[in-house]
Amino acid sequence: MRKTMRPVLVTGLSVASVLAVAIATPALSSAAPAAPPALSAGASILASGGDLSSPEKKEIAMELVSSAENSSLDWKAQYSYIEDIGDGRGYTAGIIGFCSGTGDMLELVRAYTNAVPDNPLAQYLPALEKVNGSDSHEGLGSAFESAWKAAAGTSEFQAAQDSERDRVYFDPAVNQGKSDGLGALGQFIYYDAIVMHGPGDSSDSFGGIRNSALQQAKPPSQGGDETAYLKAFLDARKVVMKQEEAHADTSRVDTEQLVFLNDGNLDLHTPLKWQVYGDPYEIN
Repeated sequence: MRKTMRPVLVTGLSVASVLAVAIATPALSSAAPAAPPALSAGASILASGGDLSSPEKKEIAMELVSSAENSSLDWKAQYSYIEDIGDGRGYTAGIIGFCSGTGDMLELVRAYTNAVPDNPLAQYLPALEKVNGSDSHEGLGSAFESAWKAAAGTSEFQAAQDSERDRVYFDPAVNQGKSDGLGALGQFIYYDAIVMHGPGDSSDSFGGIRNSALQQAKPPSQGGDETAYLKAFLDARKVVMKQEEAHADTSRVDTEQLVFLNDGNLDLHTPLKWQVYGDPYEIN
């Protein structure tokens, strides 16, 4: 869990808003498409192959991750978020939990500075390079936190966060999910895993988790059953989560993703109801 703040329960959020360069408050649409009928007990949605990168599904994905990372469905309120949550990764900040100790915050600020050289964070690049790989705040501190918040008020830094999120996490997860023959839910399960565990092939990374799952079940692209494969993936992920105290609470799997999977909702149709860390959320 990225933040320790108490959750904000949001219901009835529109999922028709499209990601934009500048932050904007999503409008509720009275002309939104009707949701499919609620699943009855034991019912199953057999369709798969949905696209998580479609505007409506991507908005759902952002809200689902934000419920776990930020205890709120309002993911666009997180551009300015920054704190050290004591997980050994230094500062955690922004819409996807960029960390000063894991390299993705450094890459984000580099990309932002390439686009906007005269920005509030540019002066901290040497310090970010120095603390990368540690939980140190040397050369950063409260002044850096203030600079982050100032930058987050600009459309340019919001766009930089969106772009790095997509480049490093969202697009690779969705592309791999499609390659494995997974629907929107499976693509989201991949995305949430890569957000928490990072890309790569080590045993505790997204690639390592996927490799473990492949030893237990085949994805649809290899003739396997989609639900059985996704359960194998989530089982493998939970093993990795429990190895780290900061991630040992597996409710984002047990009371979120497995709920959708057990309902047969392979394409993330709304309405969606779930819990994370004991707190309820829904998207209608």
